[in-house]
Amino acid sequence: MTPPLAPPGWSRWLVPPAALSVHLSIGQAYAWSVFKPPLESALGLSGTQSALPFQLGIVMLGLSAAFGGTLVERNGPRWAMTVALSCFSSGFLLAALGAATEQYWLIVFGYGFVGGIGLGIGYISPVSTLIKWFPDRPGMATGIAIMGFGGGALIASPWSAQMLESFGADSEGIAYAFLVHGLVYAAFMTLGVLLIRVPPPGYRQQTPAATDGAVAPPAGSPVPTGRPAAGLISTAQVSAKSAVRTPQFWCLWVVLCMNVTAGIGILEKAAPMITDFFAGTSTPVSVSASAGFVALLSAANMAGRIGWSSASDLLGRKNVYRVYLGVGAVMYLLIARFGDSSKPLFVVCALVILSFYGGGFATAPAYLKDLFGTYQVGAIHGRLLTAWSTAGVLGPLIVNWVADSQEKAGKSGSGLYGVSLTIMIGLLAVGFVANELIRPVHPRHHIPAPREASDDHVTSEQRRSA
Repeated sequence: MTPPLAPPGWSRWLVPPAALSVHLSIGQAYAWSVFKPPLESALGLSGTQSALPFQLGIVMLGLSAAFGGTLVERNGPRWAMTVALSCFSSGFLLAALGAATEQYWLIVFGYGFVGGIGLGIGYISPVSTLIKWFPDRPGMATGIAIMGFGGGALIASPWSAQMLESFGADSEGIAYAFLVHGLVYAAFMTLGVLLIRVPPPGYRQQTPAATDGAVAPPAGSPVPTGRPAAGLISTAQVSAKSAVRTPQFWCLWVVLCMNVTAGIGILEKAAPMITDFFAGTSTPVSVSASAGFVALLSAANMAGRIGWSSASDLLGRKNVYRVYLGVGAVMYLLIARFGDSSKPLFVVCALVILSFYGGGFATAPAYLKDLFGTYQVGAIHGRLLTAWSTAGVLGPLIVNWVADSQEKAGKSGSGLYGVSLTIMIGLLAVGFVANELIRPVHPRHHIPAPREASDDHVTSEQRRSA
């Protein structure tokens, strides 16, 4: 499929809404917990079983992004969005059939496997295109789209709850809710498919800055021709195959994995954690208050994706990850030492950590662009997202396993989490060191660029050799 080129006069500001239509849809994944209690009741499932569709979906997100990233680069964003639409919506329709016939395996296969492929392809579908349209502000551009993934649950959660209330929480009602989700998301994601455009060959709104974190010069300034820039922003191009052979990729993989592990450790157990911390105090946390706390964390997650990623355009990607990892470790330390003595302190620290969690996701594509160029940044980003799959298992495992072992040892309240919080601080320290080790990519990994780099800057011969 030939990527749709933007006609003369096309506004680049039409591309973020196209990306948002996809990310707001697939962001429904974070609202899966709404379906857990009805599924457990209607189909007689355990908590572990009802979580399986979501867990498989996240695993497939990472795998499909890693293995499908090159196809996304080759076929363009419209093809990728179409595949994401087909898989994500079909996953809901299969899940609806599974609920209607009370075949749990079909729900797992539909939502988890088929829908999970849609999650992964949809997540990376607009990234490369946004970076090419916004070379002057790649952090802001990707932040807008990836903010949608964090904010999708804020829409899907009350909407799903309302449908279950209207249709009923039995298997038939769940089936109708899945069916409506599949049809509505298909229509909404179609807007993105129709609206997306790639920049024409030679497009250059602004040139990348020559130093790490500096603001790009005005449009019309001379464009570098493949020479490595000073600092961490390179104008050279690196293929996905070569990128995964560099220490920079694996350092950034560790950075993202550690940052996500720390954030998801709080996100996955937010409600019981705040309840446990203040269970033995004079002001215990009610169920409604803990639910409100979870909503606040979702808002912080979403705000961090656009706020911190935009700030990275000014501060530099390496500097903003220093904030995520260094300040994040301090926030965990404050919760571990003083969290059970002050609710405002606990809440503020948790909100900051979740803003870093979201910001880390949104800043990663721009960091990759700085290091490896725009040539196959979508494919490289897909491979990097395997760090998310790893962290999605690692974070909850650490918090839950430690809490269970501490409970068996007779501890309660905040004592359930002291060890796991200390582990998170250690992981963030590892990520901080990995970030400090990131240096410009060695020229031996660069694709030769005999002519001016553009969105279509790599010749067919160079593509084959890469």
